[in-house]
Amino acid sequence: MAMEIIVVGCGRVGAELVTRLWRRGNRVSVVDHDAAAFAYLPPDFVGQTVEGDPLNQDVLERAGIKRAEALAAVLESDAENVVVGHIARSVYHVPNVVVRNYDPRWQTFHQVFGLQVVSPTIWGAQRIEELIYHNSLRTVFSAGNGEVEIYEFIVPPSWDGRRLTELLPEGQCVAAAVTRAGRALLPGCDTVLETGDVVNLSATLEGVQLLHARLVAAPEEV
Repeated sequence: MAMEIIVVGCGRVGAELVTRLWRRGNRVSVVDHDAAAFAYLPPDFVGQTVEGDPLNQDVLERAGIKRAEALAAVLESDAENVVVGHIARSVYHVPNVVVRNYDPRWQTFHQVFGLQVVSPTIWGAQRIEELIYHNSLRTVFSAGNGEVEIYEFIVPPSWDGRRLTELLPEGQCVAAAVTRAGRALLPGCDTVLETGDVVNLSATLEGVQLLHARLVAAPEEV
């Protein structure tokens, strides 16, 4: 179902977000201080563009904030993102407000206002750190009391060209996603692994122990 969405900030991230939301059929308005920023949008974009100070309520109203169902504040300034998000929530009662955080030192300030916060700086640093360390298996989520957990592992060279179903213990592991060169896909029975693929799967403790043994063994020994 199409939504009325406002994106405040039309830098590279904002323009990419606008494009994704618009291509999914949503009615999108984008606000920026500088009209030149709208050049980041695709040539065929037919949503609304509003030039002006996003801290000015008249500008936000021209963008349709009174009827907006969601607003994303992705300006380069953390302070502006907080203020815009707070105005959207407290003055216009926009039901879903998300703000971007650049400087991790500001994140607590964002959270004080009860806003949903996305920090590419923190997420990116954490993700890179995980990939640097990449133990053979890493827990990313625990369900219930730990009976089933979500794990992540990187495919070693010894399993390059082999099918995912050959690696996973039947009935004990279920693959959820395979990420290759930064792009995730839903794996199927015939998915062929490549060195460096990141695999996410749910598994029991017994299943992950069997999987670990297979990862460190040569495929012909499995």
